[in-house]
Amino acid sequence: MKLLAPAPSSTVDVDVLSKTRIYRDYQRAFTGATKLPLDLSRMRVTNGPCAANQPSNQFCSLLAEAIPGCAACLELQQQLACDAVRGPTTLRCFAGLCESAVPVRVGIDGIAFLRTGQVLLHPPTQHQFNRVAATLLKWGAQVDLKRLEEAYFHTRVLAPNQYECLIRLLTIFAEHLSACSEQLLLRTNESQPRSVREARAFVEENHVEELSLGRVAQVVNLSASYFSELFKKSTGMNFVEYVARVRVEKAKGLLRTGEPRITAIAFNAGFQSLSQFNRAFKRITGRSPREPPSPDS
Repeated sequence: MKLLAPAPSSTVDVDVLSKTRIYRDYQRAFTGATKLPLDLSRMRVTNGPCAANQPSNQFCSLLAEAIPGCAACLELQQQLACDAVRGPTTLRCFAGLCESAVPVRVGIDGIAFLRTGQVLLHPPTQHQFNRVAATLLKWGAQVDLKRLEEAYFHTRVLAPNQYECLIRLLTIFAEHLSACSEQLLLRTNESQPRSVREARAFVEENHVEELSLGRVAQVVNLSASYFSELFKKSTGMNFVEYVARVRVEKAKGLLRTGEPRITAIAFNAGFQSLSQFNRAFKRITGRSPREPPSPDS
């Protein structure tokens, strides 16, 4: 089984995102307060081991050792990632533990998941563990049932409404990470070629003017074809997409000032027509410029 989520039109390095201060601070606070794992993983699922599936409790660790590759867990992770493309999702494994994933988006494109779980929503019972043990024996798993039982009864337990609130917190945080991701897309990287950095600075300073690829290529003394290839390789997006994102960010800033005239915002951001502005804004942000942003963002 191999599932792949749709690739976003522009890429954000999830590894870079996971090293940002906002993510690291939230991860420490979340795990410190809840004693639950929190992982930021790329929005894709393959036959290989799931990066987010790194057990934090002894029960899950023993299962991973008992079943090489933990086929049942991998199948759950695959289904979780597939379902969570559409929105926050929680699934239960055969042992009754919950796993959850919340998508992080850039506009309408999903780029990553926030994952947590390995938690029971009701206190474990002997009857439940006996069913788990019977299933494992049926699968032919070699496991120390006494150790597994002890670990099962020490699994973190949260009331359903508590866990629902935690997932809501992750959904709010995913909105913040989305905003951070949009800023990362437009941030100049000092390791990029000088011509690309100069082009990005030129776009930033002249976003209200007509900015064709040919014109900006001339500014940085490159042929249009070479500049186009170099820009895409260095930034992960083509030049036209980059210009559109810069202008949309400018428009978002103008919207926050309370400017009521959408037409004025469109032209002050550099768009040549209101229809062009509406299309770009909707494609990049996932909403229309007249639609208020999420209260969580």
